[in-house]
Amino acid sequence: MYSVATKIRLSIFLLFATNIAFGQQLNKNYLSYIEKYHQLAIKQQKKHGIPASIILAQGLLESSAGQSQLSQLSNNHFGIKCNSDWNGETISWDDDEKNECFRKYKNVADSYEDHSLFLKNRPRYAFLFQLDKTDYQGWAHGLKKAGYATDPTYAYKLISLIENYNLNRFDKQIFDNNYAERMEIQINTSIPQTIQKVSDYVTHKKFKNNGVPYVIAVPCDTYANIAQEFNLSEETLRSYNEVSATTALQPGEKVYIRPKKNKASKNYPVHVVQAGESMHDIAQFYGIKTEKLYKMNHIPFTEGAQVGQVLKLR
Repeated sequence: MYSVATKIRLSIFLLFATNIAFGQQLNKNYLSYIEKYHQLAIKQQKKHGIPASIILAQGLLESSAGQSQLSQLSNNHFGIKCNSDWNGETISWDDDEKNECFRKYKNVADSYEDHSLFLKNRPRYAFLFQLDKTDYQGWAHGLKKAGYATDPTYAYKLISLIENYNLNRFDKQIFDNNYAERMEIQINTSIPQTIQKVSDYVTHKKFKNNGVPYVIAVPCDTYANIAQEFNLSEETLRSYNEVSATTALQPGEKVYIRPKKNKASKNYPVHVVQAGESMHDIAQFYGIKTEKLYKMNHIPFTEGAQVGQVLKLR
C-alpha cells in the first residue's frame, strides 16, 4: 500500500506528464472571439434577456469562433437559416442538405441582434425567458429541447464552452456591476509585470462545483497564497488541483480547496471534447479527479481525448 504522501507525489507526477504532453492552453481563436464580441453579448442580454454566456457559447460553436467560411462570408454567427419570414440578404450553403438558404448580414452586430429576435419572437422558445438570467445550464438544455439544433450533445457543448471559458462571468456582470472589478477576471490571462503581489485586502469568495468548494484565481494569485488563506499546505492544494510544483496559476482558474469527486454530478453524464482541452481541463471544470476520468473512459495515461470525442463523466 502506498502512503498518502506517495500517492500525492504520484498523482502530481502523472498530471505533470499529461500536462506536458497535451497542455492546458485554451483555444486562442476562442479567446480572441470572446474578447472581441463579449460586449455585444452583454448588450443583447440587457436588451432582450438572453444570458450573455449562452449568446457567446452559441456564437463560438455555430461560427467556429468566427473562423467558419459561412460566418466570414455572411456574418452569420448563429447558423440561422432563412425561413419564410426572412426578407434580408441570403447565401446558399451546404449543411444538412446541399445549397440551403442561410441569412446574410451587413455586420456581426446585426447577426447578434437577429439571433436575439429569432429566439424572442418564436413561441417554442418562450419558456426559456422564464428562467433566471444566470441559469445557463437551463438555457442550454432548453435550447436543445426546443429544437435549436439536432445534435444530441448540443446542450453539453454549450455548457462545456461556458464553463471552460468562464463565460458566465458576463451574466453576473450585468446584475452585479462590481462583480468584474472585485473578481478582477480578465479574458487575456497575461499579468502585467509591474504588479508584484495580490493586494492584502483580497479575500476569495467560495463557490461549489460538484459539491466541492473552490475559489476563482485573480491576477497575481499563487497556489501558495490561496493555500495560506484556507490553512492548507501548498503541496496539498496542488494535489487537490492535480498540478505539478512548477505549474503557475492563471487568473480565472478554478482552485479547489477540497479533494475533487470520483465522478461528475448527475446533471453531467457526458462531455464532448472541444479544441484545446486536455483531460485535466475537463476534470477540473467538472470537479472530478483526472485519474478517474481516464479510467472511466479506458484511456491510457499516455494518451489524451480527441476533439469531438464523447467522454463519460460518471
